[in-house]
Amino acid sequence: MTLKIVIDQEAASAPYEQLRAQIAERARAGVLPVGYKLPTVRGLAEELGLAANTVAKAYRALEADGVIETRGRNGTFVAAAGDAAERRAAAAARTYAEEMRRLGLSREGAQAAVEDAVRAVYGD
Repeated sequence: MTLKIVIDQEAASAPYEQLRAQIAERARAGVLPVGYKLPTVRGLAEELGLAANTVAKAYRALEADGVIETRGRNGTFVAAAGDAAERRAAAAARTYAEEMRRLGLSREGAQAAVEDAVRAVYGD
């Protein structure tokens, strides 16, 4: 199995973000199964024509999100990320809702604000 990562140098998003998003999407969809060993930072950087720091930044973000885990010298692996990602999303949503209530926004206003933000990030 290969990662089949494509980095678009002309895209608005940074290469590390493209890499992070593609690995996260594939891991959450099950295309990259739990326990799949990812290439080394240097190996993937060479393969994609990126700086090692760019790949390392993406790996750090993925690890912070619970998508991957580093096992020291054994390498970096896809983690069982679904539960961790869902917990973080729920916590972020609760924090958002509490802040909107503190600001005095109605439920409809808070939902409209989040819809605008989601539309801006995901498009359409």
